[in-house]
Amino acid sequence: MLEPTTSVQYVKGIGPRLAEVLGAKGIHTVDNLLHYLPFRYEDRVNPRGISELRPGEMATVIAEVRTSGVFRTRRMPIFQMTASQGRSRLKCTWFNGAYLRDRFKPGQMVALYGKVEEGRYGGELQLMQPQFEILGDPSEEEGGELKAASSLEVGRIVPIYESAGQGRLTPRWFRRVIHTLLENLPPELADPVPSGVRRRMSLIAPREALWRVHWPDPGESFQDLQTSRTPAHIRLIFEELFFLELGLELKRREQKAQVGIAFSLDNRVREAIKKILPFHPTAAQKRVLKEIAFDMEKPFPMRRLLQGDVGSGKTIVAFEAAIIAMENGYQVALMAPTEILAQQHYFSARRILENAGYRVVLLTGSLEEDRKREIRRHIGQGNAQLVIGTHALIEQNVEFARLGLVIVDEQHRFGVMQRFKLMKKSGEDLPSNPALAGSGAVSGEPDVLVMTATPIPRTLALTLYGDLDVSVLDEMPPGRTPIVTRRVSGDRADEVWQFLGKQVAAGHQAYVVYPVIEENEESELKAAIKMSKELERRIFPDLRVGLLHGRMSADEKEDVMRRFQKGELDILVSTTVIEVGVDVANATIMVVEHAERFGLAQLHQLRGRIGRGAAKSYCVLMTGGKVSEDGERRLDAMVRTTDGFEIAELDLELRGPGEFFGTRQAGMPSFQVANLIRDRQLLEAAKREAAAVLAGPNQDVSKQEIDRALRHMRTRWQKTYGLVEVG
Repeated sequence: MLEPTTSVQYVKGIGPRLAEVLGAKGIHTVDNLLHYLPFRYEDRVNPRGISELRPGEMATVIAEVRTSGVFRTRRMPIFQMTASQGRSRLKCTWFNGAYLRDRFKPGQMVALYGKVEEGRYGGELQLMQPQFEILGDPSEEEGGELKAASSLEVGRIVPIYESAGQGRLTPRWFRRVIHTLLENLPPELADPVPSGVRRRMSLIAPREALWRVHWPDPGESFQDLQTSRTPAHIRLIFEELFFLELGLELKRREQKAQVGIAFSLDNRVREAIKKILPFHPTAAQKRVLKEIAFDMEKPFPMRRLLQGDVGSGKTIVAFEAAIIAMENGYQVALMAPTEILAQQHYFSARRILENAGYRVVLLTGSLEEDRKREIRRHIGQGNAQLVIGTHALIEQNVEFARLGLVIVDEQHRFGVMQRFKLMKKSGEDLPSNPALAGSGAVSGEPDVLVMTATPIPRTLALTLYGDLDVSVLDEMPPGRTPIVTRRVSGDRADEVWQFLGKQVAAGHQAYVVYPVIEENEESELKAAIKMSKELERRIFPDLRVGLLHGRMSADEKEDVMRRFQKGELDILVSTTVIEVGVDVANATIMVVEHAERFGLAQLHQLRGRIGRGAAKSYCVLMTGGKVSEDGERRLDAMVRTTDGFEIAELDLELRGPGEFFGTRQAGMPSFQVANLIRDRQLLEAAKREAAAVLAGPNQDVSKQEIDRALRHMRTRWQKTYGLVEVG
């Protein structure tokens, strides 16, 4: 009998070679194959008659192949096939379809699925680019197998699977293999979900769910099938999310069982915090600092996510948290993903903290080796209290005397293991440090505060950061004037430059952003280097224009930013290196060229560089060329709202969870059946139920049920979700 963990190569009809093809699709075990769900279904119980078809509808038609062939046009080869039911004919057309030349033979039965359209000359109907499946092709199967295959393909609701191995494994192949696999499942599959959870969520049994999701009953709602809302789908989706949330909830509880640092928060510490505040904090900043301080007083490690929109004041809250640690005799590490952002934090920290007597150092990869050695010595001796840096902080030769707080900015740009490495640099195994003698410091896991200016939709916060407590800065500091965002096409560039000139004449500064640094021959995109010269020499010969991009050295970047901040430059031409961390209150206009080429979160981050002072600010999104449908939605959203959380939700919808941050390194779990956008409510329910189970044992859930659920979760944690035990 096959077990869920059995390798797919031992399933009848697969073997080692096809197992490799399946492996490329993430299908390694019997369980993976059973959870390879149809991406849609076709109603072949009552397939449509050709004479019943109406233009504009999606339809499944089963018909007989009559004729087929390729004809060439000046632009491309077009393949046409005519199918019939008795005297009724239906033409099917595929552009660039030469690869289909030998696919169809007269007399074959074929299932076609696509949008019905009127022919160019009226009257006859056709399917453009339809999906198709050849039914009962005598060249492919023989005797009993042909009969079995046909019984799975006509007269019922038929599952349609994505092909694999560049079409080697067809939907028909998956149907046959999965059907055989289901027939060989044990009559009773053990259910790892506790009975109380099953009852509250009205979950059907796992074996029934697997059968019905692959082979729906004839009476099943077609709408529910296509939207994955049948009882079978809900059972499988909820189960996957439940075990993810159970693992995350367990991580949270295990973290709270670790030995941390119970920081003291007395009047001396409170006065130290008040002393550094450059402005009166907002109610949201006060609330969030209270949440962080409450965590830091606890004897177990803090694991908290601080998220807030661009300009909501996360950095000052992080510095306040740093003071709590430093006043208790500990060091603080602040890790940023880029040198330019690390430098921005360093300048801010020096401005705010050095006058109060705190020692701040910067450690980045581009520093000279002698300087790095000296900084590492200060860190190891405990002389440096706040250490700001990039990935250089997690290099082997960096050791902290007593690390109490780790702050990770733009957390999603780091891998989960990088955060872990920094947490482990607390120096608790080093000889005691005389510099900290008498401070009352006790070794323990450092507290961790991760920050992001990319507002994270709740569904991602519950998965990607599910092991963290979440604080949200949902209020802007007073005196901020809302930013006016306008979209214009590139042919109105003269008007845009005229408007920018007026803003500079009024004493303000401007950003002009490009998607690329240099032009290449194929690209029609304007590039930052070329356009900075164009702006400087031709368009604004009387203004001071600076250039900033990622290939410049750290010293060059620092020099340009310092000049822009001091008002020695009127216009800063840049690529997306200014996306985060750059704060110039006098900059009131940003022009983004080729705005259609930027992601939504990226555009929102860029726009956050302006509107940081009291003057009215303008963001002009200039497009160049044809804009895609998704591009239109991104630009419309930018014009319509400045709410980062609304923008984040749309960005998640457009790009999908895996690419939300533009990197798989974010640690995003990969799901077999769940979809975070579609299944938000089930995710919330899964989180609630996981917490209830781990609160047991009690009358609702027994110890045996909890143990069984945890065993099941641990066997799936790494394989199913791609997550690692960290923290």
